[in-house]
Amino acid sequence: MNMKILLADDEIRIHTVVQRICEDDSHEIVSAYDGVEALEMYREELPDLVILDVMMPRMDGFKVCRKLRDEKASVPVIFLSAKGDIVDKGVGFDAGGDDYLVKPFSPEELSMRIKAHLRRQQRSTDRARIDAVEYEDLALDCVKRKVFKNGELIDLTPKEFDILSLLACNKGEIFTRDQLTVEIWGEEYTGEILGIAVYIRRIREKIEDDPSKPTYLQTVWREGYRFGN
Repeated sequence: MNMKILLADDEIRIHTVVQRICEDDSHEIVSAYDGVEALEMYREELPDLVILDVMMPRMDGFKVCRKLRDEKASVPVIFLSAKGDIVDKGVGFDAGGDDYLVKPFSPEELSMRIKAHLRRQQRSTDRARIDAVEYEDLALDCVKRKVFKNGELIDLTPKEFDILSLLACNKGEIFTRDQLTVEIWGEEYTGEILGIAVYIRRIREKIEDDPSKPTYLQTVWREGYRFGN
C-alpha cells in the first residue's frame, strides 16, 4: 500500500523519525508544524491517514481532529502525546481520534499502528454486508454511513459509527470489549485499552433518549455490549 500520511508536530525530531518510518514502508509523507497548517495541509493533500501531536502552536491536536470530523473527514487519526493518562486519552477519543500513542514511542510501534489503520481502511469486513438497519426510532444507512433518530441526522465520529453499525448489524449478539477492539481496530490491538467504554458512552449520549437507561446499546453485565434486547 503506497499511501499518503500527514504528520502535524512542532518537533523536528518527530518529523525525522516519522519520515523514516513512512519511507521504509513506501508511504508518502506531508508535514505540518502547527494545528492551523495541519488543517490547511489536509484540505490540500487529502491524506489517507493523519498523525497529530496533541500540544501544537496555534491549535492543539484535539481541536484539529474535531474540525476534521466536523468536515466529515473519515480518515484515521493517530494522536501523539507526552501524556498517557486515561483522561487525556478519553479527550482524544471524544474528539474523534482512532488511536493514541505516548511519547517517547518506538518506531516499530508507530509503524505497526499505521499499517493496522491503513489495512482496516482498505479492506472490507468479512461479515455479510447489510446496507441498512432499522430498530425502534433509529435508522442506519450503512452505505452512506449515516444514522437517523426520528428522521433527524445524528452526528457520529467514524469510530462511533463503526461500533454502532457493527453491533446493530448483529442485533442481540454480545461483543466483549476485546472483540470490539479486534473488529474495529484489528488483531494488533488485542488486549489494549482503547476506550471502548468512552465510545459507548458518547454514542449513547447521541442516540438514547435517556443514556442511563439505554434502549439501543445495552450493557450485558460482565460480558460486554449488544444492540437491542
